Amino acid sequence: MSELFGNQKEMLKQLIKALHLGADPEMLKSRFRTLLGEIGPADIARAEQELIAEGMPAEEIHRLCDVHLAVLREAVEKEKPGEGPGHPIHILLKEHEYVKGDARDLAEVIGLLERATDWSAVEGELERLDALLRDFQEYNKHKVREENCLFPVLEKHGVTGPPSIMWMEHDQQRAAVKAAAEALAQRGTRAFAEFKAAILPHLRALAEGVPSHFYKEENILFPTALRLISDEEFKAIKASMDDLGYCYFTPPEVIGAREELEAQVGEGEIRLPSGALTPAELEAVLNTLPVDITFVGADDTVRYFSMGRERIFPRTPAIIGRSVQLCHPQKSVHVVNRILEDFKAGRREVAEFWIQMNGRLIHIRYFPVRGKDGRYLGTLEVTQDITDIQKITGQKRLLDD
Repeated sequence: MSELFGNQKEMLKQLIKALHLGADPEMLKSRFRTLLGEIGPADIARAEQELIAEGMPAEEIHRLCDVHLAVLREAVEKEKPGEGPGHPIHILLKEHEYVKGDARDLAEVIGLLERATDWSAVEGELERLDALLRDFQEYNKHKVREENCLFPVLEKHGVTGPPSIMWMEHDQQRAAVKAAAEALAQRGTRAFAEFKAAILPHLRALAEGVPSHFYKEENILFPTALRLISDEEFKAIKASMDDLGYCYFTPPEVIGAREELEAQVGEGEIRLPSGALTPAELEAVLNTLPVDITFVGADDTVRYFSMGRERIFPRTPAIIGRSVQLCHPQKSVHVVNRILEDFKAGRREVAEFWIQMNGRLIHIRYFPVRGKDGRYLGTLEVTQDITDIQKITGQKRLLDD
């Protein structure tokens, strides 16, 4: 990075700090415009990130983002992302278009609600509002893809501040959608004025917040990603997005061909579609699962069992290679055979039982294991003590000391 750019970046940070201290945005607008004629969205992202590293809370950067974005709005539009169908950014942008339409429709509903004085004036609009809120709930899939596919790659390139701010706004949107949906569902229990007071703040947060959020993504976050992320990395991002799935309103023609996940494999690691583990790590993971698992191969012989700390049924290495029918009492072999036959024929996808044993409730489930081509590979038995799970009520959101 040149000394000249370093000075420009410091000037940008000083302008943002000035906004933080209450300076009039209009007074700073020309200085912003001059600076942003020479640096781009990725540099804006880095400046904000450095301010967070220097101690300015992310929440404060988020508040200022809306203020200084108004100042930046003219300058950053020169770098609109422009990738084609099948590219992750193109897909996200097309989804933006749909949700922006919902935000415009929501603004119309808000106006009608604000002017209405009784239920009769909004009878049809509440059905429209219900449909819009369902769309905003579906839009959560878009946010999940950004948070789990795009943001981690940006972070690997050292861009951590802007993704954290965008994630913060995602959570604010989620809270607004949830609160608005709850208020709408409870409308029959409230007077009209009370209903309006309960729902309008959340609807306004969505109608105003979503377009502003998209502007930041389209003009700062996405151009930053296009500058820093390689084609190979975008291919992996696309594979992850394909794996998580799309919104029902995502245009099929922009998704393109499905990409398969490919994990980076180190020496001695076992490669899996979603990662790689050493044999020692894989063994420890399987033995740490809060369930007992046993795998029976396609030839009906026992191939593997986990060795957790608290086993429910006894297993020893002597059963490896043994016919699964010989591992059960003669009186229940016909049930075992029926399950296996149904799994092999594709007639059943789960078989489950529960029994009382030593005062504990034991849940036993069997699942067919199939390859990518649907071919039957074997059966997985999963056994779990669910006695304490049955006692769970309410919520627990804090960690015990």
